[in-house]
Amino acid sequence: MSKATRAPRPQRRADRPLSASNVWATVLGGYIPLILATFVIIAPLLWMVLSSFKQPSEIVTTDIVVLPGSFDPANYIQAAHQIPFLRMLLNSTIVTVIGASIKLLLAISTAYALVFVRFPFKRTIFVAILIALMVPPQVALLPNYVLIANLGGLNTYWGIIVPGLGTAFGTFLLRQHFLALPMSVIEAAELDGAGHWRRLTSVVIPISMPTIATVALVSIVNEWNDYIWPLIITTDSSMMTLPVGLTMLRNSESGADSYGVLMAGAVMVILPVLIVFAALQRYIVAGLTQGANTG
Repeated sequence: MSKATRAPRPQRRADRPLSASNVWATVLGGYIPLILATFVIIAPLLWMVLSSFKQPSEIVTTDIVVLPGSFDPANYIQAAHQIPFLRMLLNSTIVTVIGASIKLLLAISTAYALVFVRFPFKRTIFVAILIALMVPPQVALLPNYVLIANLGGLNTYWGIIVPGLGTAFGTFLLRQHFLALPMSVIEAAELDGAGHWRRLTSVVIPISMPTIATVALVSIVNEWNDYIWPLIITTDSSMMTLPVGLTMLRNSESGADSYGVLMAGAVMVILPVLIVFAALQRYIVAGLTQGANTG
C-alpha cells in the first residue's frame, strides 16, 4: 500500500523574496548604510575636486555652490608655479619606487623564511613582528631622527627611505597567505632539487600574485602619502616630496582666497595614487581575502 504524499505547504507571503518585509529589511539594513558610508567617503573628495575649479567668490560664500561656474584650470596652474612641482613630483616618485620596492622584497623574503625555513627563535621573531604591528610609527620619530641626522642623512633620499623599509603589516599578510599554500606543491619542487631561491621565485611568488599586489599597493600608498617623516627630515625644498609641498603651498597662499589653489594642489598629490589603485584594484579583495583565511 503506497503512502499518500503530502501536498507542499504554500509559501507564506512574508517569506517571498519580494515581500514587503524583505524589501524593507534589505533597504534599511543594506542599501541605506551602504549609501551613507559611500557618501561620507566620496563627498569630501568630490567637493575637493569641484572646489579646485572654483573662483574664490564661489568658495567663500554664504550660499552653497556645488558646481563651479567654469572648469578653468587656473588654480592648477597657480599651484604648479607656487611650488617646484616637477621637482617634488620627481622626489615623490624616487622615494615611492625605491622605498616600496625594497619594502616589498623584504616582506616577501621575511614571510618566506618564517614559513618555509627552519631556524631558531622563529616564533619569537613572529611575535616581535606582531608587536611592531601594534606600535604607532610616530613613537619612533625622535630616535630615527637622531640616528639619521648623526649619520648625515638630512635632506637625502636614503634618509627619507631607510627608516620606513620594514613593513610589519606586509610581512604578516604574506606569512598568513604562504601558510595557506598547498605544501604538496612546495614538496614536489623540493624533490625536484629546487633550492629556497628557486622555490620562492618559481613556485611561491607566481601563485601568490594577488596578495603580493595588495602588499605592493599598500606600500606604494604609504610611501607616497607619508607626510610627517619627510617634513621632519627635509629642510631643503629641492628634496621635499609632494605632501610636504602642500605645506609650502599653504604658507605661501594664506587667506581664504587660497582655498581653490590648495584644493588643486591636493588633487595633484592624490591623482597618481588613484591611478595606481585603479590599475591594481582587482587584486586587492582577492589578496586580502587569501591572506586572512589562515590564522
